[in-house]
Amino acid sequence: MSSVTPLTADARIPLRGHLRHTGALIRRNLLWIRQDPESMFDALLMPVVFTLLFVYVFGGSIGQALGGGQDGYVQYVIPGMLAMTSMTLSQGVGTGFNQDFNSGVMDRFRALPIGRGSVLFAKIAVELVRMLFATTVLMIVAVAVGFRITDWPGLFATVGLSAAFASAIMWVFITLGVVMKNAQSVQAMGFLVLFPLQFGSSIFAPTDSMPSWLRTFTDYNPLSSLADAARGLMVGGPVAHDLWVTLAWSVLITAVMAPVAIHKFRTKS
Repeated sequence: MSSVTPLTADARIPLRGHLRHTGALIRRNLLWIRQDPESMFDALLMPVVFTLLFVYVFGGSIGQALGGGQDGYVQYVIPGMLAMTSMTLSQGVGTGFNQDFNSGVMDRFRALPIGRGSVLFAKIAVELVRMLFATTVLMIVAVAVGFRITDWPGLFATVGLSAAFASAIMWVFITLGVVMKNAQSVQAMGFLVLFPLQFGSSIFAPTDSMPSWLRTFTDYNPLSSLADAARGLMVGGPVAHDLWVTLAWSVLITAVMAPVAIHKFRTKS
C-alpha cells in the first residue's frame, strides 16, 4: 500500500498540472450541465420570479416611501437583486458537492492522481458560470420592467464584485457539502444562513425604518455592503466604503473557509 498522503501527492503536482486538471474538471462539469439542462432551471427562473414578485407586489408601496413610485423602486431593488442572486446560487455548489460524494463521484476523483484543490476550484468556476447566466437573465427582465442602465462600466464592475463575494461564500457551502450527510441537510442549513442575511439587509428596502437592533445587524451584514456598493456603481451614489467593505469580507471569508474546505475534502473518509 502506498504511504503517499493526499497532501504529499498534491505537493508533487506542479502549477501547470493543477491548472490542466482544473480545466478538465470544468469541462466535465459543463458537459454534465449540457446533458442535464434542468440543473440550470434555478439559475434561469429564480431571477425572473424574484424580480417580478418584488417589483409588482412590493414596488408600489416601498417605491412611494422612497419617493419615486414603482419606477424608483425598480432602480433601487435591481442592484440588490444582483447581490441576492450571487448569494443564493452559491448554495448550489454545496448541494452538488454533497451529491457527488454520496454518488461515489468524489471517491473516483480522489483515487486519481490529480490535485485535490482542482476539484474544488472547478466546482466554483462552474457555479460562477451559472451565476453569469442568471445575471444576464436578471438584467433582461430588469430592463423589461423599466430598469434604466445608465452606467455600463458600473454594471460590469457590479458583476465582478458579486462574483468575488459569491466565490468566497462558496467555500462556506463547499464545507457544508463535505460535512453534512445529505443534500437536504445542506439546503436546510443554507436556508438558515441565507434567509436572515438576505432579508436583514438593504437589498429589498432601506434600513432606516428598521428597529435599532436590526439596523445594527444590517450595518454589519456583508450583503448590505454588496447591495449598497452595487447600487452606487449602477445608479449613482457613494461607492468606496461599501466596495472596500465587500472586498474585505470576500478576502476574510476566503482566507478562513478555503483552507477548512480543502482540509475537510482531503480528510473525509
